Amino acid sequence: MSWDLNDTIVAVVGAGGARVIVRISGDAALGVCGRILAEPLDERARGVYSRRIRPVAGLEIDARLYVFRGPRSYTGQDVVEIHFAGSRVVAEAVAGALLGAGGSVRTAGPGEFTARAYLNGKMDLSQAEAVAELIAGSNRFQLAAAERLLAGRLSETVRILREQMLECLSLMEAGLDFSEEDIEFIGRDDAMARLGRIRESLSELMAGSIRYETVVNMPSVGIAGAPNAGKSSLLNALLGHQRSIVSGRRKTTRDVLSGPLSLAHSECVLFDCAGLVCEADGVLDELAQAAAVEALRHAMGVLFCVDVAKDGYEEDVRVRALVECGEVVCVATKADLVARGMLSERLRMLEAVFGKAFMSVSVVSGDGLEALKRRLDELVVGASSAGAGVSQGGLEAVALTARHRAAVSDAMEDVGQAMEALGKGADEVVAMLLRSAYQSLMGIELPGGVGVDEEVLGRIFGRFCIGK
Repeated sequence: MSWDLNDTIVAVVGAGGARVIVRISGDAALGVCGRILAEPLDERARGVYSRRIRPVAGLEIDARLYVFRGPRSYTGQDVVEIHFAGSRVVAEAVAGALLGAGGSVRTAGPGEFTARAYLNGKMDLSQAEAVAELIAGSNRFQLAAAERLLAGRLSETVRILREQMLECLSLMEAGLDFSEEDIEFIGRDDAMARLGRIRESLSELMAGSIRYETVVNMPSVGIAGAPNAGKSSLLNALLGHQRSIVSGRRKTTRDVLSGPLSLAHSECVLFDCAGLVCEADGVLDELAQAAAVEALRHAMGVLFCVDVAKDGYEEDVRVRALVECGEVVCVATKADLVARGMLSERLRMLEAVFGKAFMSVSVVSGDGLEALKRRLDELVVGASSAGAGVSQGGLEAVALTARHRAAVSDAMEDVGQAMEALGKGADEVVAMLLRSAYQSLMGIELPGGVGVDEEVLGRIFGRFCIGK
């Protein structure tokens, strides 16, 4: 995919609602608008103007024009946005009149406005990808992750790492250039220490980052507990439909089952997995247990279920120790099986055993389900407010797409191999691997279009809708 930056592009951004926006970018943006304005704009115009537009004979519409002059605009070129009330038919009439200017005026392709911003050096490639995620975002978690990416948090982290690589590389190559002289630009121990720190920082970036694909799929909340603790029934009751098989037999659930849950102020993915056991009974139990522990470890929160009606909680105490998660809500299930006068005593007993208060629920009567949903809502909203940016070894967590993670992983592998080569005295190989690692990180940003692979750009901007 290629773009001609000399063309002036036009697109209808929104239509069918209360307001229509027609966006224009290019050197001829102001001149093109003059075709439909009842009163022309001054050639030095910038800011907001109220004008009447005449897209076709006999039709006049009140509009507001937002004029942004390049290079201090979104695309780096002159940009005009025409805002007015109207239908899709009127919007197309306005766009058609603008395109009728002839010459190098044409309809914008998908993502072409943001592509121009990138190619004109207004943002790097990771920030351009963030624009796509902001447009596609359907919940606050997606938007928060995209905003962190757009703010350049990843770019700044990568820039620091590239500078460290470049400094080490320049000292290594200087030593190679003067290998016949009795000059040491960097000692072997110093070089190894520098490479070790760089590799550790890359590892921390991967470990402490937010996997963007996970964020896009909403935060997850797991349901955990011993076998037959009522987890599947609770999943079905909260989701409002039969998602998991319910059986009185132990170990009915083998796989991780999930479904989207919409709450009053948030949404999440709720999932049920195999009941946790302290001693696996065969290969199937081991696999189910491993899948459950891994899913719970990555969950934002966990509903830990205990059958409040049973006698003895020794198994549940051991199972609770297997749940590794920051936020745990303790749930006393099957409350309908306990005499109402005894329920409070049972809840006090559970609190004494586990050191945490329990919420009682019954999927049969529905008691406690709404209170549990409110608690879940508070949990999800609280996590959103706190944000996902946590400190990991001095590097602030950022959102990484699959492309970013591949680049960081490649750089980390190259630096690791460089350390091995340095230990063997193969300095030329070290320099080659450091250059490769540097180029991998450069691929995250590709500022100003340097070294851009058009196929990569086509895939990225092809995800946008027209007008963005």
